[in-house]
Amino acid sequence: MTLLGWLQILLFFALVLAVTKPLGLYLFHVFEGPTQPLPKVLGPVERVLLKLCGVDPKREQTWVQYTLSLLAFSLFSVLLVYLLQRLQHVLPLNPQGFAAVGPELAFNTAVSFTTNTNWQAYGGESSLSYLTQMAGLAWQNFVSAAAGVCVAVALARGFTRRPGPEGQKTLGNFWVDLVRGTLYVLLPICTVYALFLVSQGVLQNLAPYRELTTLEGVKQTLAMGPVASQEAIKMLGTNGGGFFNANSAHPFENPTPLTNLVQLFSIFAIPAALTYTYGKMARDTKQGWALFAAMSVLFFAGVAAAYAAESQANPAVAAAQVAQAGNMEGKEARFGISASALFATVTTDASCGAVNSMHDSFTALGGLVPLVNIQLGEVIFGGVGAGLYGMLVMVVLAVFIAGLMVGRTPEYLGKKIEAKEMKLSMLYVLIFPLVILGLGAVAAVIPQGVSSLNNAGPHGLSEILYAYSSGTGNNGSAFAGLNANTPFWNISLGLAMLAGRFLMIIPVLAIAGSMVGKKTVAPGPGTFPTNGALFTGLLVSVVVIVGALTFFPALSLGPLVEHFLGQAGKVF
Repeated sequence: MTLLGWLQILLFFALVLAVTKPLGLYLFHVFEGPTQPLPKVLGPVERVLLKLCGVDPKREQTWVQYTLSLLAFSLFSVLLVYLLQRLQHVLPLNPQGFAAVGPELAFNTAVSFTTNTNWQAYGGESSLSYLTQMAGLAWQNFVSAAAGVCVAVALARGFTRRPGPEGQKTLGNFWVDLVRGTLYVLLPICTVYALFLVSQGVLQNLAPYRELTTLEGVKQTLAMGPVASQEAIKMLGTNGGGFFNANSAHPFENPTPLTNLVQLFSIFAIPAALTYTYGKMARDTKQGWALFAAMSVLFFAGVAAAYAAESQANPAVAAAQVAQAGNMEGKEARFGISASALFATVTTDASCGAVNSMHDSFTALGGLVPLVNIQLGEVIFGGVGAGLYGMLVMVVLAVFIAGLMVGRTPEYLGKKIEAKEMKLSMLYVLIFPLVILGLGAVAAVIPQGVSSLNNAGPHGLSEILYAYSSGTGNNGSAFAGLNANTPFWNISLGLAMLAGRFLMIIPVLAIAGSMVGKKTVAPGPGTFPTNGALFTGLLVSVVVIVGALTFFPALSLGPLVEHFLGQAGKVF
């Protein structure tokens, strides 16, 4: 590790910290303000969109109505993206003449982008038309991110709204929140963001691919396309679906160290800002800063571990008696070890599947960090919206534990946490490992699962664990040593993505519906404060303990065994 490497990490975090309050305040005005920003410019557009959809912005929904609206919209999205892929060979904007995508792969990709996972079992530049990339994938990058923010805002309303004759049992309107999140937040930022990327050398055109001849006389096809517009929302919306198969390691997606820093910053910007938005909604900004602090502690622990691990020599290369200055296998020379370790940590803290290096080539402990980040529930700032509502579920668990310590009914923001909320929280917590470990166990013993592995032994198990963790956690990154484009993997990962998104969102919205109608009680001498350092420490402990108790046995058989075998000179 070097001083320059740490300065890069600290600069990144300073930028995130600087934007948290102003962007969080802007988000508060978008979703909770009496009037939204730029009312004369964007207000008429919002009203037209809502009128075309037949939505009354003043009519709020119960948690059941909010959930059904989200599920209906998501089902429509899956069908649309599926049909675009299956029919792309007869649709326009297909200059390369790509054939229709197969049914299993089309299902996997449609589910992937609808759930904000953006797992890619395909090579974008070699299989998808411009229309599919823009009208299908890029469009889903916007609305799936906005849908995640909708759920987070709905849960925040459940905790923070006070009882009253109006809105006592409602959480807002999904359609209004979806439009506002897209129109007032994602679209304006991405417009400026995409122009910046173009200025740095990221492609943005609809030109046919170019056939070139290198100086050595070898013919090469240079892919073109509308890259910058998809790259911007890919990062800002914590999606991760790259236009090119190499993702953010590709020089046409991420050409310079400056674009690398800006892309990293944009991943954390909205998730961090939402913590301040939550504090404003709770009428106590310290509540939001406590969540921010817990996320920050976990972030620095992860990035320090990843950076330290990747600064060590690769055991396989060391066995060949080659001098090393850290593990550079699978990394771009223009980014180096520190920026690669930071990128891997940030994208797996958030539900962003973007990569600028190959996680499969990390050391055993270096690869352990992104895997653990996902398995903790991606609550370390997390996906857009998903990080906040995931952390708030952990808050419910932490408050319950604190209530047991002082011997009274647990309370949060003046509302009692009762048996119903605890059951829903535990359902949320248990769904995640059940899907990952259940499907992972099946894949590890049947031929359709293990036949796709490029590695045997503990590293092969890590590839399986990572794939299902990434799919269920709606992350989308991969160890890259797994051939996931088979019927078994396309279907099983598609099901994992659906479960990880919607079977976990439903309990979250049910908690919101249960909490929104509760009366608030004044804090008493036994009330555990939830806006200080003590609660932050308890919250961090709950997140780590839940993840450790659930996944430690599986991790012990994968990356941890691989590490000790590597130290003994046995490399897989």
